[in-house]
Amino acid sequence: MPEHVSIYQLLGVGLLALLTVAWVMALARVLRATRPGAAPWPADPALSALPQQRQTGPHPESVELTPAEQDAFAGLVRQLSDGR
Repeated sequence: MPEHVSIYQLLGVGLLALLTVAWVMALARVLRATRPGAAPWPADPALSALPQQRQTGPHPESVELTPAEQDAFAGLVRQLSDGR
């Protein structure tokens, strides 16, 4: 380390160099992503092993209640709504 250069000057130069490298990398990534006809991100070969997601949800299930079960459910709803 030269004697006439302070530690703050050396740290400043190092920090500026690091920031310059980061800025160039970010600029290259932005320019690559905005190129016409280019895919924004390359496909990751590791993700090709994952199964494709379904486009639709699961089929809805329903069960028919007997009249006694319907009455019991209605009573339960009345009981819970009166408890407010």
